[in-house]
Amino acid sequence: MKRLLTITALAIVLALVPARRGHTQTDVTFTKIGEEVNQKVIKVFGAGGFKGLASYGSGVLIDKEGHFLTINSHILDTRDLRIHTYDGTKHHCDVVCREPELDVALCKIKWGARQGEIEHYFDLQTAFKRPPLPTGTNVLAFNNMFQLAVRDDAMTMQRGVVASYAPLYGRIGVFDAAYRGNVYVIDAITNNPGSGGGAITTRKGELIGLIGKELRNELTNTWINYAIPLNAYTEVPDKDGKKIRVSIADMVKLKENYRPAPKRELAKNTSYHGIILVPNVVERTPPYVEEILPGSPADRATTKLKPDDLIVYVEGLPVPDINSFNNILATYGPGAEIKLEVQRGDKLTSVTVKLDKPIGTSKK
Repeated sequence: MKRLLTITALAIVLALVPARRGHTQTDVTFTKIGEEVNQKVIKVFGAGGFKGLASYGSGVLIDKEGHFLTINSHILDTRDLRIHTYDGTKHHCDVVCREPELDVALCKIKWGARQGEIEHYFDLQTAFKRPPLPTGTNVLAFNNMFQLAVRDDAMTMQRGVVASYAPLYGRIGVFDAAYRGNVYVIDAITNNPGSGGGAITTRKGELIGLIGKELRNELTNTWINYAIPLNAYTEVPDKDGKKIRVSIADMVKLKENYRPAPKRELAKNTSYHGIILVPNVVERTPPYVEEILPGSPADRATTKLKPDDLIVYVEGLPVPDINSFNNILATYGPGAEIKLEVQRGDKLTSVTVKLDKPIGTSKK
């Protein structure tokens, strides 16, 4: 019996040895990748220092001349923009161009009379051509969250997974984000103070995106961790209504000659639904229905709204108060069909309303 127990114990020990070797090899691989990527990311310091406005951030070097990409934020609004590279060298920098629609800025090291060169940087031409990563792909994040690194300290490295690749904006008033294109939603807590502008890479250290800002869903008070892809672009209407395409690739190519897209005007109060809510007398008044105007889109709905109905969801988004309801409805134009979920007694009822043009507006 003792002999059998000894053989069994020995077999278990031998079975565990390969697993431990494999784990060690993985750690060595990640350490090597971390060291390589750390040489290409930088700590950015500028304006801020007040509550909720950190004076530090992150960036990625993209060429030997000293250009780097970061997030377009208040940190850049200073004459004393500085960076620290991996070896502890301190440089002063200038903002070359910004694109508010992409939430990205291009900056450059000020070399002065003595021109220098950057030895380690990301290959953007390859990054621009890289297709979107599928959901479930393992990724690495490199950033200076909470200003844990200065001078030659290593940047924070995190492991995460691509949870989705989808548009960030959803609805204006849901996420307060300037960029409205596709983003990588990361299953890791990457978007912290100081993380914006950091690198998201593959497990091989290949750059795929920039860590975005800290964004909170104002309706559910939840935070989103996302990264802007390097091949990101968006289309913005100009003053004549024509679509203008802007991209990070254009910013990098044109540099000082780049001109940002015209500021987008938010279309609000362009539709009519005919729902009268109770008076908005407190900060978070629940959206109870008071009445429905006769002949309005809500009155023509197949399922009628009734007084004292509580609107709980609009197109699946929770609406805890009247302001949230108005903000979401303001993003839909005439002709759009919106699905409302209302609480009537102890049951939820679905109501679909097709919005119309505001009263007094031509139907043409």
